[in-house]
Amino acid sequence: MKEIINVEMKARKVEFSRCKADMLCVGLFSDAKGLDKLNAELNGKLEGAIERVIKLGDFKGKEGTIAIIYGSGNIGARRVMLVGLGEKKKATLETIRKASANAANKAVAMKIRNIALAMHRAFGARFDLSTAGRVCAEGVYFGGYRYDEFVTESENGRLDSLEVELIDSDPAKVRKLNKGLLSGVVIGKAQSYARTLANRPGNVMNPPELAAAAKKMAKETAGISCTVFDEKQLAAKGMGGILAVGSGSQNKPRFIVLKYSPASKAASAKPTIAIVGKAITFDSGGISIKPSAKMEQMKLDKSGGIAVLATMKAAAELKLPLNVYGIIPAAENLPSGTSYRPGDIITTFSGKTVEVQNTDAEGRMVLCDGLSYAARQNCDIIIDIATLTGACMVALGKHKAGLMGNDEKLIKQLQRAANESGEKLWHMPSGDEYAEEMKSKIADLKNIGGKWGGACTAAAFLRQFTEDKKWAHLDIAGVDMFEKPSEFSAEGSSGFGVRLLTTYLMNAAKKK
Repeated sequence: MKEIINVEMKARKVEFSRCKADMLCVGLFSDAKGLDKLNAELNGKLEGAIERVIKLGDFKGKEGTIAIIYGSGNIGARRVMLVGLGEKKKATLETIRKASANAANKAVAMKIRNIALAMHRAFGARFDLSTAGRVCAEGVYFGGYRYDEFVTESENGRLDSLEVELIDSDPAKVRKLNKGLLSGVVIGKAQSYARTLANRPGNVMNPPELAAAAKKMAKETAGISCTVFDEKQLAAKGMGGILAVGSGSQNKPRFIVLKYSPASKAASAKPTIAIVGKAITFDSGGISIKPSAKMEQMKLDKSGGIAVLATMKAAAELKLPLNVYGIIPAAENLPSGTSYRPGDIITTFSGKTVEVQNTDAEGRMVLCDGLSYAARQNCDIIIDIATLTGACMVALGKHKAGLMGNDEKLIKQLQRAANESGEKLWHMPSGDEYAEEMKSKIADLKNIGGKWGGACTAAAFLRQFTEDKKWAHLDIAGVDMFEKPSEFSAEGSSGFGVRLLTTYLMNAAKKK
C-alpha cells in the first residue's frame, strides 16, 4: 500500500501580493458590494482581472464555487483562486472551514504542490483569529484528503504532498492564527487518520488488525496505554454480546481499551470521560443477511470505533488535562455454521440477558458490553458513537447525526461542540416509552423494537447498560461517508465524530 497524500501546514508573515506560491487563495462573498481591501489590491496588480471575471458572471461568490486567475509579474503567486463564501450575513466558522476544504480539494485535483490561504481576511474581525486558524487547518486536511492506498502511481498520478501556508502581513495576526492552526493540524491529521482506517476493506482491517493499529498508535503517542482482550479473555469476562456477534467469523473479536492519562495534575479535578465506539469491521448482517446492493459500504460499519481511536490520538497530542477512556468493541458480523442466530438468548457483560430477534441489530450487542465496561471503570460521563440504525438516516438524512442521552447538560455540551466543529447533531428522544418496546417476554431485553422509531428504541436499549452515569449516544448512520465526491471532499469515509468529540473534550478541559 502506498502512503496517503501528506498535507503539511504552517502560518507565515508575508505581504499578500508578494507571497510566492503556486496558488494564492482568497475569499469573496456573493453579496459583497465591491472588493475588499485585499482583493482590490490584487485586482489592481492583476490589471482588473478579478473584476472582469465577476462582471462576466463566471464567478458569483456562491459557496462551493471557485475561479482561477493566472498571475502576472506584478504578484508573487502563479495563480489566484477566488473561493466563494456565500452570503456574508450567513457566514459562520463552517464557512471558513468549507472554503479551506474547497481550496485544498481543488489544489490536489490540479496537482498543485503549494498554496497560500488568505481567506480569513474577508471576514475582518468577525471571528477570533485563533479559532479561524484552527478551522482553516481542519478544512485543509478535510479537503486535501484522498483515499488511494491501493491505486498505483501510473493510474493515479497525484503528488505525494501538499504544502499549505496560512498567511497575513500583520505579525500579531500571524501569531494568533498560528495558535489555532497548531491545534487544527492535530485535529485535521487525526480525522485523516480515521478516514484511512475506516476506508480500509474488510480483508485488510479485521478486529485483530484494528487492535494492532490501536496498539501501534498508543505506542507512538505519549500518555496513552492500550489493553486488548482476545476471545478467550472475553469469554472469561462474560462479554457475551461481542462474542455472539463475532462468533460467525474466523477473524475473532477484540475488545480494545485505550486510556489517556495526562501528565497535568489538573485532570484530577475534572470528570473522567469514556467514549465508546462500535467497530464492526465488516457487517454482512449475519444470518439476517443484508441485501447485496451496496454491501461493500459495510466496511464502514467500524466508523464509530475508528472515531474513538482518532479522538484519543488527538486528545493526547493536544495534551488535554482530562482522564479519558477510549473503548472499542470490534467484531466481524458474518454468517456461518457458528454464527449467533435469531432466537438465541445472550448473557451480556452486565449480566442482563438479550433475546436476539435480528442478527443485523449487532451494533447494540457489542456496545452494551462496551458501555457496561465503561460504567465499571467509574467513568463519570459515557458517550457512545456508532453507525447504529438505518432509521436514523430515514429521520435525518445524510446531513446530521442523531443525539440521544439521559442528561440535559451533557446534551447541550455536545450540541455546542457540534456547532463549533461543523459536525451537526439533532436531539432525539430515547425515554422510558421507547425502552418498553425493547422488553422481551423470555429475556430481560430483545435486540429490536417495533417498526417505528428504530433510532430511538435502539438508544433506549443502550441506556439500560449505562447504570447511573451521565450518558449520550451519537447515531452517525448516514453521515459516516460520502457516496460521491463533492467540492469539499473526496468520496469514502467522512471521519465524522473526530472533530466533534475532540471539540467536546477541549471544551471540557477548559472548564474549572
